[in-house]
Amino acid sequence: MSNASFIVVANRLPVDSVVDDEGNRTWRRSPGGLVAALEPVLQANRGTWIGWAGAAGAAPEPFEADGVTLLPVELSETEVLRYYEGFSNASLWPLYHDAVEPRVFRRSWWKSYYEVNARFAEVCAREAAPGATVWVQDYQLQLVPGMLREKRPDLRIGFFLHIPFPPVELFMQLPHRMEILQGLLGADLVGFQRPLAAQNFLALTRHLLGYRPRGHYVTVDDRLVRADAFPISIDTAANEEIATTERVRQRAKEIRDELGEPETIILGVDRLDYTKGIEQRLKAFRELLEDGRLKVPKAVMVQVATPSRERVEQYRTLRDRVEREVGRINGEYGQVGLPAVHYLHQSFDRYELAALYQAADIMAVTPLRDGMNLVAKEYVASQIDNRGALVLSEFAGAAGDLRQAFLVNPHDLTDLKDGFVTAANATLDDKMKRMRAMRRYLRKHDVSRWARSFLTALGVPERGAAYNPGSQPAAD
Repeated sequence: MSNASFIVVANRLPVDSVVDDEGNRTWRRSPGGLVAALEPVLQANRGTWIGWAGAAGAAPEPFEADGVTLLPVELSETEVLRYYEGFSNASLWPLYHDAVEPRVFRRSWWKSYYEVNARFAEVCAREAAPGATVWVQDYQLQLVPGMLREKRPDLRIGFFLHIPFPPVELFMQLPHRMEILQGLLGADLVGFQRPLAAQNFLALTRHLLGYRPRGHYVTVDDRLVRADAFPISIDTAANEEIATTERVRQRAKEIRDELGEPETIILGVDRLDYTKGIEQRLKAFRELLEDGRLKVPKAVMVQVATPSRERVEQYRTLRDRVEREVGRINGEYGQVGLPAVHYLHQSFDRYELAALYQAADIMAVTPLRDGMNLVAKEYVASQIDNRGALVLSEFAGAAGDLRQAFLVNPHDLTDLKDGFVTAANATLDDKMKRMRAMRRYLRKHDVSRWARSFLTALGVPERGAAYNPGSQPAAD
């Protein structure tokens, strides 16, 4: 048994493998909100991160990076197909996002999901010191808390779900729903982004298992399990620091110049995912151009669509639809050298993203359903001049935190269009007042506070600098 007293268990390690021309492998830090949020806690506690290294086949040997022990878990090509692309992303993901796309259930996928969760639990049980704290992350590993509880009842186990948790009537459609729910109840603390998700979870314990939850707690085998909301956030100070650099400020000016100095730049930055509402956003922009409420070249849209899960059929189909809509808008409303929509199917580093955030007059964060959405928070933190406007979906978890945004219903194209126009026509005084309030909130409610609040609720005492945030901004 190892001496790891603090362990994070997640589907992926916080690093990506990079192989040079000579076949030598190195590791570089992954982008993403989860990595930015948890790495500082692990560094301060000399913790261990258990996860998949990202390539099918034999797992690399354990290694250390930035003061964190990384313990890779092996996944075969078949398991990647069935556990990850199948049950996790074609069954659970659409169901948990209120069935935005049809979900698919296959028995072979469940078998793989169960086996991979069991492997993660076995590795963690071997690695954890007596009485260690284990923090399991997200929907790919919902069976791990229960499996780990059986193997190591001495452990303090937390679980955090980064995506929405569905209401009873949706969850009931899920094959093996009992196993999923019992897996989650293996934790001492089950955390969600928003209070309603925690309420959905507790309602299911009553409906499916006959338990009698009281407040935030439910008793399971003489053990209290707490379910509560812990809204995740970003490293606000690091985002502001990047945004104030001369490199970013100069690049933001260049971007506006490259776009032809329009009066209104509407920016979207999303993973290419059907939950993000990219198609609805593009259609709303097209209709605004049709109505004459916005006009090219005075108004342009920039849509960054980061590649995502491209081996999953639904995502390939989505890309085709989005690119077809972009082509239609540019064909009808673009001008020579001045497209109406600048579509970028690629990833950008944190400095280029910060420059895009600063260049944008309106940030469009309009998911149909989202657990939190850290891009909305990154935009606010990057608005050091307080001149931008955030158009935010009511169905993003961030809407509960960023209440001064221009809130819209992305399922209602008329409301979405009105939100864009209202933001575009807002006075500078109104926009600055809203942005200052949101930035004040983010300074008080940053990623450090999120980690501290969850671990305190889990009963983990603060240890030195365990909650000092790192320097990397999160990215959704």
